[in-house]
Amino acid sequence: MTRDELQQLIDTIVSELMPTMTARAPQGRCSCHSVLDDCCPDRLRGVLDAGATRVGIYAGGGAPSGVAGMIDHTLLKPDATSTEIEALCREAAQFKFATVCINPTWVALAAKLLSGSGVGVCTVVGFPLGATTPDVKGYETRRAIFDGAREIDMVINVGALKSGDLRTVECDIEAVTKPCREAGVLSKVIIEAALLTDDEKVTACTLSKAAGADYVKTSTGFASGGATAADVALMRRVVGAEMGVKAAGGVRDLEGMKAMIAAGATRVGASAGVKIVQQSRGEKTSAAPAGY
Repeated sequence: MTRDELQQLIDTIVSELMPTMTARAPQGRCSCHSVLDDCCPDRLRGVLDAGATRVGIYAGGGAPSGVAGMIDHTLLKPDATSTEIEALCREAAQFKFATVCINPTWVALAAKLLSGSGVGVCTVVGFPLGATTPDVKGYETRRAIFDGAREIDMVINVGALKSGDLRTVECDIEAVTKPCREAGVLSKVIIEAALLTDDEKVTACTLSKAAGADYVKTSTGFASGGATAADVALMRRVVGAEMGVKAAGGVRDLEGMKAMIAAGATRVGASAGVKIVQQSRGEKTSAAPAGY
């Protein structure tokens, strides 16, 4: 695909989505069904209780169950120890988070600890700068899958995107999404929204969708800013209902998670997952770890 063809694709998608950005919900319908015609309030009760006003059905298989099922329990700080990773996995199994999100060196350990728990293992590729080459990201992906990862969060080549080198960005994303598809593993593309203009965010999401990614994700948590509701809403408008949107970086409590869900997020990456779930249950909260 040439640069002109990619730009034409971006322009087409944006023009098609513009009417839905301003469309009003039909009158006389419940708040759930004003969002998604075929949703079921009972099946989505946990999501609605968390504050959702819209729900995306994503490649991971329908709507997640409850607040914990929308959270990637995250510990990506560079000085994380094996003891901390083990504690993270125990919490994930106890609270039934969607995954633990950890650096690649811990994938094999986490996969062993979480075997049979129903909690997945998510890891990061090209993290946190995204400045490695596509072949390196492809190898990282295959190795992480070999070690037991079931979800891969990759960072795009931000510099190439801002240089207008869309072909490099496309190849960069496909280097990860292709082995993920072959192995039946979910792929999430971190666009690092804090470093991008709105036009660049649209382009990054469009390229991610064209490359067959399952999710787009706001942030690494290591840049100048994390997830914002405005960025999540923009990303949701671009990718539509068939892809997931993950909000990550700076989601520290239930209110923050509610804002992201309302904007269109279907997954949240947070080191404060235990605190968020406890708040959703009306329980006394534990101190949140410094996971990002």
